[in-house]
Amino acid sequence: MNKIKLALIDDQQLFRQGLASLIADTNDLELLYEAETASQLLTYLKQNTQLPDILLLDMKLPDMNGNDLNKTIQKEYPSIKVLVLSMYDQERLVYRMIEAGASGYLAKNCNKEELLTAIFTVHRSGFYFNMHTMQAMRNAAKFKNQPIHNVNNIPVELTKREEEILKLICREYTNAEIAKELYVSLRTVDGHRNNLLQKTGCKNTAGLVIFAVRFGIYEVTI
Repeated sequence: MNKIKLALIDDQQLFRQGLASLIADTNDLELLYEAETASQLLTYLKQNTQLPDILLLDMKLPDMNGNDLNKTIQKEYPSIKVLVLSMYDQERLVYRMIEAGASGYLAKNCNKEELLTAIFTVHRSGFYFNMHTMQAMRNAAKFKNQPIHNVNNIPVELTKREEEILKLICREYTNAEIAKELYVSLRTVDGHRNNLLQKTGCKNTAGLVIFAVRFGIYEVTI
C-alpha cells in the first residue's frame, strides 16, 4: 500500500507538532507539508506537482477562514480531500463545511484513534462522518430549506438501482465492494455513481451522503 500523503494547516505550532509526530509514528501515513497560513499552503500547492491526498484543515487561520479555504481547495484542487479539525463544533458550521465539499469534520478534542480512523476512512471511502456530523446533517432543514419536487420527497428521480447503490455508499462501501454486493461489474457501479453525482448536483461522495440523509433515502441512527 502506498502511503497516504497528508498536508496540515493550523496556526498553533504546538498542535501542528503533535499531529506531525502522530503521523510520523503511523505506518502508511506521510506528511508532505505543514502550514501556518492559507497563503503558505496555497503557494506550496501551486509550486509542487505532488499533491496531498488529504488536507487536515483548521477553521481559524490568520489570513483566511477555513470555509473560504475549503472552497478554494474544492475549486482548484478537487483531488484533495479536506478533513476539518476544529475547536468549533456548532452543527450549522459542520453542515456548511460538509455541504461545501469537506470529507469530514472532527473536533480538536477527538482522540488519536478517531483521527486515524477518519484519515484512513476518508482515503478509502471518500468521507468520514461521526455521530455529531450525522446529527448536523439530519438537522439540515434548520439551516437550509430546499424545495421538494415530487411525492417521494426527493428532488430528482432516482432508479431503484441508483438508490441501492446510494445506500451502500452511505455505508462506506467502495465501488469494488458495491459491485460484489450487487453482482454487477465495477464499470456499472462507476456509471451509476457518476449518474448520481450528475442528477443530485453533488460534488463528491460526502455530498451524496448528505443528499441521502436529507431526503430520507438513508436513515441515520443516532
